Amino acid sequence: MEHSSNKLLLMIEDSDEDFHAIQRMLRKQSFVFPVYRCSDAEEAFDFLYHEGEYIDTIKAPRPSVIMLDLNLPGTDGREILEEIKKDEQLRLIPVVVFTTSSNPKDIESCYRRGVNSYMIKPINISKLEESVNSFIDYWFKTVTLLDSTEHY
Repeated sequence: MEHSSNKLLLMIEDSDEDFHAIQRMLRKQSFVFPVYRCSDAEEAFDFLYHEGEYIDTIKAPRPSVIMLDLNLPGTDGREILEEIKKDEQLRLIPVVVFTTSSNPKDIESCYRRGVNSYMIKPINISKLEESVNSFIDYWFKTVTLLDSTEHY
């Protein structure tokens, strides 16, 4: 995969185990783009709005794509999604929900809030790898994304 400094992934994921498994899969696929992680809503909003420890835009650049888990401590992923899609600048960032929930109500709720894609996170490791590979192929090889170096 070709490296381009204008693409990066923000993962909003509270599970260390899931985050590290996905990171391993990204490395296995030679994913060369920067990956940032926030583990809850407060950290995610600090990152996206450049507050707290993320006031420096170099430490918190604009994500090209956000991979969002729904089941987070405190403010859940649905509320994060809603906030992102209500914001004039943030709404342009594609948000992909990557969650274990296959509940039709969750799926509908996310699409009503403006999610760009909803992926069910498989429990089986080989199926998880297939899902991560599909995510990479689509969002980082097929789709033309906004330049993350643009200010927002």
